[in-house]
Amino acid sequence: ARAPNRSSLLVFQQVGGAIARVPASHSPYANRDAALDCFPIAIWDNPADDEANISWARDLWNAVRPFSTGGVYANNLGDEGDERVRDAYGVNYARLVAIKKQYDPTNFFRLNQNIRPG
Repeated sequence: ARAPNRSSLLVFQQVGGAIARVPASHSPYANRDAALDCFPIAIWDNPADDEANISWARDLWNAVRPFSTGGVYANNLGDEGDERVRDAYGVNYARLVAIKKQYDPTNFFRLNQNIRPG
């Protein structure tokens, strides 16, 4: 689909290599089996263009989703809900919840791709 304006883009980043050689349990980054990281970036200024730009990004994501591992890189997340945060951390999520519960039980550090304390 054609972007509604010239500022928007579809990003493909090659991953794998050294990333794939480290076991998923060795750091929070879990999705080490992906060959590419792909995500749309919709950029616009005029609120009247909200619907067109959001629809463009969602349509692109829906087009590439069948080729996805199901994971996501946490830095690419917007406000997409708890399930997508779990997708970002995969097998490490339960361990990160336990760490969060120990060191931030009140969820003070929550203005991020939040892992809620268990």
